[in-house]
Amino acid sequence: MPARILDGKALAQGVTGELRERIAARIAAGRAAPGLAALLVGDDAASQVYVRNKRRTADGIGMRSLAFDLPASASESELLALIGRLNGDPSVNGILVQLPLPAQISTARVIEAIDPAKDVDGFHPYNVGRLVLRMPTLRPCTPYGCMQLLAKTGEDLAGMHAVVIGQSNIIGRPMALELLIARCTVTICHTATRDLPGLVRQADLVVAAVGRAQLVQGDWIKDGAIVIDVGINRGADGRLVGDVDFQAARERASWITPVPGGVGPMTIAMLLANTLRAAEMQDR
Repeated sequence: MPARILDGKALAQGVTGELRERIAARIAAGRAAPGLAALLVGDDAASQVYVRNKRRTADGIGMRSLAFDLPASASESELLALIGRLNGDPSVNGILVQLPLPAQISTARVIEAIDPAKDVDGFHPYNVGRLVLRMPTLRPCTPYGCMQLLAKTGEDLAGMHAVVIGQSNIIGRPMALELLIARCTVTICHTATRDLPGLVRQADLVVAAVGRAQLVQGDWIKDGAIVIDVGINRGADGRLVGDVDFQAARERASWITPVPGGVGPMTIAMLLANTLRAAEMQDR
């Protein structure tokens, strides 16, 4: 029996609908709408699409979306100065800097410059450290969204062997931490991993986040496994495909996310959930 589809688009619509109601109630109580500052450096086409979608969704649920677009030639000091001003602006509750950044700018320095209380991407070492200690506040958005999708399966994750393919600071590492909190036994795989297919075949839960089109083959998937495909790649025919061979994997998995329409919409939804939470924490 083919795997059931984890529809991230539908779940994200439910999340943003709830956020819209909470923001309306917040405004009715006399508080300001949450303010989200989105910073874009350069003219990368994919980044422009991502930021535009984030801004549009934020506006659609009643947030104040603030746009700051800098040229590709912007210096690191210019970007850090802008972040410093936004850190000190009480009308700005959340700050996101769209990645990747141009080569002349240090991503690590930029992330560390953001006030952790306004770090709605969840990348600051403080927020990642809280996740390590099982005391999360603002969580990295994509792993957070993956956990919401997993919750929709109704499956008890405790004791599952979870294999995470990819070890990036943005997805792989915080994803492993989220799964540890859920009491999974976690294996993290990367470019130096030996016998990747063999490890994936042992997994009750696979999270593919490596950025290689259809790397994970259908016969790697254990019967009944849950498959979360974080990858977004452009196939040879121009279509968007994930890191997993979807059609083949679906014949073996119990649940699977599509690409597009799986993890992507949930990432944006969790960004907005973090922004509202940041505003609520700053109210105190």
